[in-house]
Amino acid sequence: MIRLNLTAAPAWLTIAPGLRLQVAPLTTALMVSARADPAIEALADTATQEELALAMAKAVARRAVLDWEGIGDDAGDIVPVTPEGINALLEIWPVFEAFQTQYVAKGLILDAEKNVSAPLPNGPSAGATATARPARGAARTAPQD
Repeated sequence: MIRLNLTAAPAWLTIAPGLRLQVAPLTTALMVSARADPAIEALADTATQEELALAMAKAVARRAVLDWEGIGDDAGDIVPVTPEGINALLEIWPVFEAFQTQYVAKGLILDAEKNVSAPLPNGPSAGATATARPARGAARTAPQD
């Protein structure tokens, strides 16, 4: 069952102790916009899956992150949310993984679920017969066709 969240209210994600991100709902419009991000478009055709995943996560985060808590500069002063700050934040491996798991993956899990189907009883393997035969002298444990 799909549970629809009809509110457009932002939510807070706890990414690490003392680090929270306020994010907009993960919508189709947000994902489509992220896919059209200039950083994604600028990736070379030879870009690895890892490079694409990082670029996509940053593009999504630049659109989704509205506020944060627990982010400071070298002096410990709180810094405002900026595209450059979001990019730098996602370069931190545990932050990237938490953002992917808590925010992006929720949308991808639903997308993956719609692509899964049970084997069809009348599909190409439905009429397949066993081609392996027991060795001579071996006891048969199941009747053969």
